[in-house]
Amino acid sequence: MKLDKFNIGILRALQENSDISQRALADKVNLSPNACWHRVQTLRKNGIITGQTTCLDRKKLDLKLVVFVMVRTRYHSAEWLDKFRTLVEKIPEVIDFYRLGGDYDYFLKIVTKDMESYDDVYQRLISGMDFDSINSYFAMEAITEQHPLPLGL
Repeated sequence: MKLDKFNIGILRALQENSDISQRALADKVNLSPNACWHRVQTLRKNGIITGQTTCLDRKKLDLKLVVFVMVRTRYHSAEWLDKFRTLVEKIPEVIDFYRLGGDYDYFLKIVTKDMESYDDVYQRLISGMDFDSINSYFAMEAITEQHPLPLGL
């Protein structure tokens, strides 16, 4: 699907505020409400818009600890990855999970209440898997979080 300036404008506006009314969205991107609605539906149908979320203030929810975990493994089989993926998907505190190229094999972003809560996550993580190494990095401050995707023409 080709994205023109109207589609990019819609996507930018929805990233800023997914709760924006259809009329306000149409006004913001200089389209009629009907044309704007059709474009949003097309973006959804093509999988560019995959859902709608609400951003939460993690600190107000007492989720003050952010940990970046770098994992190195000796195993690189599809079977091992499937087992690891299944384990990680059962840990709700893991909010981002990536397979990497380079010195480390996997990256996890974990959000918890405190160090004790993180240790519980860590114990669940290591209980079912064999790793070469796990390094944890603790965030001191979030400079930017949940930043919108960069959209260009």
